[in-house]
Amino acid sequence: MTPIDPSVWARFTQDPRQPAATGLRASDQDRDVVLQVLAEGYSDGRLDREEYDERAETTSRTKTLGELPGLIVDLVPELPAGPSRELALASDRELDERALTAYQARRRNALSGMLIPTVVTFVIWFAVNFGPNGWHFSFPWPVFVLLGTGINLLRVLVHKQDLVIEERQKLEKKRRQALDGPPQNPPQ
Repeated sequence: MTPIDPSVWARFTQDPRQPAATGLRASDQDRDVVLQVLAEGYSDGRLDREEYDERAETTSRTKTLGELPGLIVDLVPELPAGPSRELALASDRELDERALTAYQARRRNALSGMLIPTVVTFVIWFAVNFGPNGWHFSFPWPVFVLLGTGINLLRVLVHKQDLVIEERQKLEKKRRQALDGPPQNPPQ
């Protein structure tokens, strides 16, 4: 007996569990998804013949997407709660927004990673050069700290598009994993 894949909801033209989609007309594809789940449930012994026939007949008469989840909700496992559920249900646009937000956080971290050590070392340099006899100029060695930490900021700024695409791919992979559920142990 194999569990029914929780990503079945993604096979609908619109997720029928979402309030915005419940009033939309169901397509043949949507009804076919329900019939496939019912057939799997029947073949696994989760439904008896009478219940399968009743649900299949109801499926063929449905008009809106909102009528479909009730026919299969007890056969399809729910996605786990929390961030993985949110990610699994995220649209492509939401994934793009998350990838851009991750890039912006990375850029802020690179900027603070450059500014904080640079300011601290310039303050030290200034304090060392200002003594009891007034200002004494020496080589501005904090410039090396500025250059060293600035390289990462420059890399982040120059490779913005690559970093956003990389983050988007990571999010897509996590979304697929959330939809697939935890890895199953193969039978031995």
